[in-house]
Amino acid sequence: MILFFISSISFAKQSKINGWKMNVIDRCWRLNSEWRRHQSQLATCSVGYAGKMVNNIGKDIIHYKVTDSSDDPINPKPNTLRYGTSIIQGKVWITFQKDMLITLEKPLLISSFTTIDGRGVNVQIANNACLMIFKATNIIIHGIRVHHCKPQAPGIVMGPEGKVIPLGHVDGDAIRLVTASKIWIDHNTFYNCQDGLLDVTRGSTNVTISNNWFKNQDKVMLLGHDDGYVRDQNMKVTVVYNHFGPNCNQRMPRIRHGYAHVANNLYQGWLQYAIGGSMEPSLKSEANLFIAPTIGNKEVTWRKSSNKNGDRWNFHSIGDNFENGASFAVTKGRDMQKPNYSKEQKFKVVNAKFVRSLTRSSGVLRYNRNFVN
Repeated sequence: MILFFISSISFAKQSKINGWKMNVIDRCWRLNSEWRRHQSQLATCSVGYAGKMVNNIGKDIIHYKVTDSSDDPINPKPNTLRYGTSIIQGKVWITFQKDMLITLEKPLLISSFTTIDGRGVNVQIANNACLMIFKATNIIIHGIRVHHCKPQAPGIVMGPEGKVIPLGHVDGDAIRLVTASKIWIDHNTFYNCQDGLLDVTRGSTNVTISNNWFKNQDKVMLLGHDDGYVRDQNMKVTVVYNHFGPNCNQRMPRIRHGYAHVANNLYQGWLQYAIGGSMEPSLKSEANLFIAPTIGNKEVTWRKSSNKNGDRWNFHSIGDNFENGASFAVTKGRDMQKPNYSKEQKFKVVNAKFVRSLTRSSGVLRYNRNFVN
């Protein structure tokens, strides 16, 4: 973690020194010692396909603080997390009064223009149902731990706009996106869920997954619903500054149909593979650090074969670093698809030799009295 030594060096000078060690997202807000007074500054710091999250802030923003860790999936009480994500409408910025463990009775559906901001406290969502973003847009999830998520039987739940809706079987993912867009998932810690940690499915697009720590999991990240869901051809996802491992098996990510820009991530081993795909997905793997496992498969990639067309895939490795014998089977004879970011989405990919530094603070951040460590 990055440490701030105040006694012998001025704050301004030390901020500059530590700024060199941070990635572009963190430099945007973490160097501000008054960040607690300006929490919504965070929304201007995102990069990649989510773009800047400025639709989540403004004069009409509603600040909501969670003080009650209980959960009622149909009639949520004021001051609970579900009340803030479903009953309150508009631009809602949710923070937490204190450390808390929230055990959800049913999946938590999140309304559009909602930010869940766990900075400064230890917020855990664990041991039963977890998060779902269903037909919603402009959502930030930052600074929470989500773990030990379990499958859920069909039932009814309070959904976006305060409407009770029926919900089918849920597999047990930490976060599942269903027909969602403009979503930023940053600085969270995910582990030990019964299905996967993060699914982007059913036409979801314009997603940035950054600064997260994924560990102790078989299936980590799925991009694309299934082989037959062709609407996911429009899916675009940025995966940047994340730490994968230890003890991750596969799907970091697994891509169907769509496009992923995977850059400046740290891969701390794998069992089956790190990045896989089927149904002609496109991937630009750029300046990542792949550390192969000591024993087992050293190859980063996997592709699903098909009797029909061989499941043509378009995987390219640009400036990646490989350690401990890691290798990357690239596509030959096909042009690499570029991210084609807009001005507000664009960011500079740093040389892979700096990945350890860029990802040193991945996951939920630690806090002292004045600074983010």
